[in-house]
Amino acid sequence: MTLNRRIFLYFFSIFFIMLIIISFFQYQREKDFRIEQLDQQLSTYNLSIHRFILEQKPDWKHLEEYVKLFPDTSLRVTVIDTTGLVIFDSTVKQGTKLQNHLHRPEIIMSNSVVNGKAIRHSVSTGKNYYYLAHHFPDCYVRSALPYNFNLSVLLKANTFFLYFMFFLLVLVIIAMYLIASNFTRSIDRLRDFALRAEKGEISDMEIEFPKDELGAISKNIVQLYKLVLQTRDELYKEREKLITHLQISLEGLGIFSSDKKEILANSHFIQYTNILSDEQCESSDQIFTLPEFNDLTKFIDESLLLNRPNKKRLVIEKGGRVFSVQCIVFQDETFEISINDISLQEHENELKRHLTQNISHELKTPVSSILGYMESILENPDLDPIRQRFFIERSFQQAQRLSALLQDISTLNKIDEGQRLFEKENCNIAEVIGDVLNDVHLQIEQKQFIIIKNFPSNLPIQGNRSLIYSIFRNLFDNALNYAGERITIDINCYRDDKNFYYFSFSDNGIGVPDEHLGRLFERFYRVDKGRSRKLGGTGLGLAIVKNGVFFHRGTISAKNQPGGGLSFLFSLRKK
Repeated sequence: MTLNRRIFLYFFSIFFIMLIIISFFQYQREKDFRIEQLDQQLSTYNLSIHRFILEQKPDWKHLEEYVKLFPDTSLRVTVIDTTGLVIFDSTVKQGTKLQNHLHRPEIIMSNSVVNGKAIRHSVSTGKNYYYLAHHFPDCYVRSALPYNFNLSVLLKANTFFLYFMFFLLVLVIIAMYLIASNFTRSIDRLRDFALRAEKGEISDMEIEFPKDELGAISKNIVQLYKLVLQTRDELYKEREKLITHLQISLEGLGIFSSDKKEILANSHFIQYTNILSDEQCESSDQIFTLPEFNDLTKFIDESLLLNRPNKKRLVIEKGGRVFSVQCIVFQDETFEISINDISLQEHENELKRHLTQNISHELKTPVSSILGYMESILENPDLDPIRQRFFIERSFQQAQRLSALLQDISTLNKIDEGQRLFEKENCNIAEVIGDVLNDVHLQIEQKQFIIIKNFPSNLPIQGNRSLIYSIFRNLFDNALNYAGERITIDINCYRDDKNFYYFSFSDNGIGVPDEHLGRLFERFYRVDKGRSRKLGGTGLGLAIVKNGVFFHRGTISAKNQPGGGLSFLFSLRKK
């Protein structure tokens, strides 16, 4: 029920109750007035007849003639002595013997009050009468009128005032409805504004309110709401900027509630926590169970208990990498943890220092071999054909290795060029992995590898299909070449959110010493240089993997498995 109707019903109910009370009081008053008029008239008749009796000492006949002089032709007059015997009755013939009237209700009542009244059936005449009796010292005089339809109408109150009250009620209802509508006009418009605001249908059109105090208040409420709405939109835009900044930042950042539940975590934070943990963390708040974070967890608990802002910084070394961890506890009992890989810059500088040397060294080896074999052939024209063919085949192998090396360098350079050389398209990562498995299935069968696929059949991404193929192909080639035989490879998409897929590519092979983990993605870096060259590797496979991941706005890290083997953790942005 609307406020307009409620106010109308409240006032209408009060007025209606008052009207009923007034009408009832007026009706009773009017009815009492009618009865009083009739009583006065009959009382006048009684007094006149008694005075006539005292003065004239009349007999039955004279009294009968005297009664006929009264204007009411239906008037019945009865004179009763003090013993109850009827001396005269204008409705019966003289000499009629009537019952003793001393016990009639009006006679009994006249003994205690001035007028004795009663409406009853007459035994003498068989009619209903309205009786009024007076008790005089020498007799009782009683006047009566037949209680018929005319008399009952006469005794009823005049109902004209009821029609007037009904007309007044109609006027008041109309007036109260108009007053309530005018009074609640501002509230109705404010309610409509609230409903439209709830549905998001607020426009710039101004709402007209009545020019009164309530209208002014409603207008101020609307203006305040629009100001709040504008402020909310601005805050939302700033929030989106902040979230975007956090996602693209190289710093790992996680924000948590007072009960250590994740509010926000960017991809670097998820990657770093999985590097620091010996097990894959499906949720960022699992870091509080890590032994490396015991001091930090204790600091957080103490700060929350004391309810005061505070911050703490510590350094954690894990898997050949060094991380700077900082925690800030805020006044509202939330806190943030930032993780920075402070070893990354040093690795990049070292890579730059050795890049030229590595390229020169890697190109020099196959070129020197080719020159040596070609020189032997040219200087020995009589060389045995079998020996000569052997030198040519070895030169061809070195040329192939040189071509693969140049191809990998070209791929890395193209990745460095970024968007200009690689087009992005909609593709399915799961299908790309399937293509890689089809291409390497012979090597997998030869080395008796077991492949575990823990990812859904549909992993849509907007990226470069050939680069995604290179990421997984080089990871497989790395495992096939260096992990050993009868190895289990687990490809797991262990988490995804609005922006990223998170993968782990793990094997249970021989692993890599911890001191080499931080340099696996460097160009031309080899853990066992002699063995790598013997297997024909270029030293650029994992560098291509890293740059392919970076091209898709992700991050990648490597760590040793607790039970043996190597695990690559990386993310790929969906768009």
